[in-house]
Amino acid sequence: MLSRRNTLIGLGAAGAACAGLNRLLAAEPRPARVHEVTLADAEWRKKLSPAQYEVLRRAGTERPFSSPLNAEKRVGTFACAGCGLPLFSSKTKFESGTGWPSFYEPIAKTAVDEETDTTLGMRRTEVLCHRCGGHLGHVFDDGPRPTGLRYCMNGVALAFTAA
Repeated sequence: MLSRRNTLIGLGAAGAACAGLNRLLAAEPRPARVHEVTLADAEWRKKLSPAQYEVLRRAGTERPFSSPLNAEKRVGTFACAGCGLPLFSSKTKFESGTGWPSFYEPIAKTAVDEETDTTLGMRRTEVLCHRCGGHLGHVFDDGPRPTGLRYCMNGVALAFTAA
């Protein structure tokens, strides 16, 4: 039988471990940025669907293979669903097999911002819309030529316009 003292010590150790895990999983603080398109949280909630809000404003991730844009094959442009900034050309889209729309380069280097993401105990490169700061997805170095990059984007964060 455990004594009350041992129980309290065990609970204290568990609490310290959880606090350490939370620090490990938490993202590094980001410097404040002023974006060209800046809305109050209530305005973003009104403008975006709940799924778009979760991804673009809270850095969520949609379920793989859930976006119709994953299968989009027409010629056109993929823009930010939050502010309309053109981000990717269909010419750079490829089938990555991951379940998310993937591109080997943005339409212009200035269209997206990249930041270090340390959430979930991993170190990745987050991709954000340059105009509104919306979370789009992540970029990895396992893509095809000519860049060798895979911009793995959440389809819900994009809006497609056919040419």
